Amino acid sequence: MRPSSKATSEMREGAEKQASAGSLLAENEITERIIGAAIEVHRHLGPGILESAYEACLCYELSQSGLRFQRQVHLPIHYKGINLECAYTMDLLVEDAVVVEIKATEALAPIHSAQLLTYLKSSNKRVGLLINFNVPVLENGLKRIANRYLGPAIPLRPSASSARQSPPGAGRASSIESPFGSSSPRSSPRLRVSASKTAPIDKELP
Repeated sequence: MRPSSKATSEMREGAEKQASAGSLLAENEITERIIGAAIEVHRHLGPGILESAYEACLCYELSQSGLRFQRQVHLPIHYKGINLECAYTMDLLVEDAVVVEIKATEALAPIHSAQLLTYLKSSNKRVGLLINFNVPVLENGLKRIANRYLGPAIPLRPSASSARQSPPGAGRASSIESPFGSSSPRSSPRLRVSASKTAPIDKELP
């Protein structure tokens, strides 16, 4: 006896929920390991040096822990029917799942969260980490960003090889979370449409 269409639909929805839960669990585990690696870097270096130095040391710790990653990943932007290459550059993409943005600034600002959220939406990734090493206690320089809308991804282009390279793989309400706390809703601002119209562009830039 074949299952009814309703039963088949319920089975499919259950399988999708299990897959989503498994993916989120994996992302949380990856995030914890990245934070552990960042704490180790901060414990040895402390605040006050360049972002590039923190990035290099963090990559060393990630490779030592067995995590695959890509450095300085180019992310194109789709604008009015054309693809603009290298519009964004993500610092790190770990296990093709978690985007890491490294800072060495006095304090994290809302623009840093907005930047990472843009990367997540454009690359169709769910979780990102902001890590500001220029703080006395690293816990105060960590912020976890969650992308609540998963749409079509734009192909990524890594610009630098990693120690363990993984293959290279807008929007409704999203949220910004602390890795140790709760989240608050954050909606994309509405854009004002100009009265004038421009002719469509039929070809891509070289």
